[in-house]
Amino acid sequence: MDKAIDYRKYLQLDTLINIQNPESASGPAECHDETLFIITHQVYELWFKQILHELDAIIRVFNKSAVDEHDLFRAVAWQLRVIEIQKILIAQLTIMETMTAMDFLEFRDLLIPASGFQSVQFRLIEIKLGLGTANRSCVDRNYLLSALDSQDQQRIDGAEREPSLFGLVEAWLERIPFIAGEGFDFWALYQEAVDAMLDGEARIVSLHSRDPKSALSPGLSNVEASRRNFASLFDQGLHDNLVRDGQRRLSRKAMLSALFILLYREEPILQLPFNFLTNLMDIDENFTAWRYRHALMAHRMLGRKVGTGGSSGHEYLKKTAEESRFFEDLFNLSTFLLPRSKLPVLSKALKRDLNFHFESKN
Repeated sequence: MDKAIDYRKYLQLDTLINIQNPESASGPAECHDETLFIITHQVYELWFKQILHELDAIIRVFNKSAVDEHDLFRAVAWQLRVIEIQKILIAQLTIMETMTAMDFLEFRDLLIPASGFQSVQFRLIEIKLGLGTANRSCVDRNYLLSALDSQDQQRIDGAEREPSLFGLVEAWLERIPFIAGEGFDFWALYQEAVDAMLDGEARIVSLHSRDPKSALSPGLSNVEASRRNFASLFDQGLHDNLVRDGQRRLSRKAMLSALFILLYREEPILQLPFNFLTNLMDIDENFTAWRYRHALMAHRMLGRKVGTGGSSGHEYLKKTAEESRFFEDLFNLSTFLLPRSKLPVLSKALKRDLNFHFESKN
């Protein structure tokens, strides 16, 4: 290298540490805690930028006709980085809570109508993970976009025209080859194992029921509800009904592949895919936890006051935490897990393929 790198210039510290401009500074008295408020949110935006950087890399890996094992390893590493960043996002709320409600009220009115609702980077994170502006039940798309300027609206529109990680993962799962082998019908064996398990549960419930002849006991009703849940795995029509009603998003084929990965996670070739799916659930869970913590902090700071952006404040944040999920279908797959001792025995050919089997060409 023909030039020396200066720490201050490399990090552009002269710019970075001089971009905190409290609105209260132009008033009769500057509010001490407004600087904390500004820095905390600026740091959030920096971490959002890094999360977008990682998500874009993962999307590039999956936006191919085939995902290489080496690339999948890298994608898992990038997921883990996002998860660690999310832990910091949640922890930062405890720093914000060192500011009391009355401290916040000193400068809150100066922020109107600005709102975290206008964070275009966080909207991009949601879109890239698979939560588009059109499929959000807690806020209308037009209202969401109206809070942004024309440049940010264009960024949102552009992102929604690109493949999301949800859609790419769904397509990847649909391509998983292991569950369809010649002379071996895994799902027929799985369904037999499910029927045997549920028949056993029904016998246990009847044995301990106060009225064993009643077919309407709560225990037996629960077993029958489980049967209906499992039936949706095997019946395309039932699955489509759940998708139409908003209870599922993944295709049936993708769900079956994801379930197979979860059931046989210990097989060598499925370990990375299992880690990848588990990390998707961790990312979803962490953002949900962050939303809940944010809602609780808003409740603590504002009570039932209206948010600075015009939302219902605490109530709106609580609702978004409950309804803004990305990979809820993966969470629901636990419904269909069986004890290891009850799993169908895989054929020798399938076991071989799941063990990175290859034949020498010599």
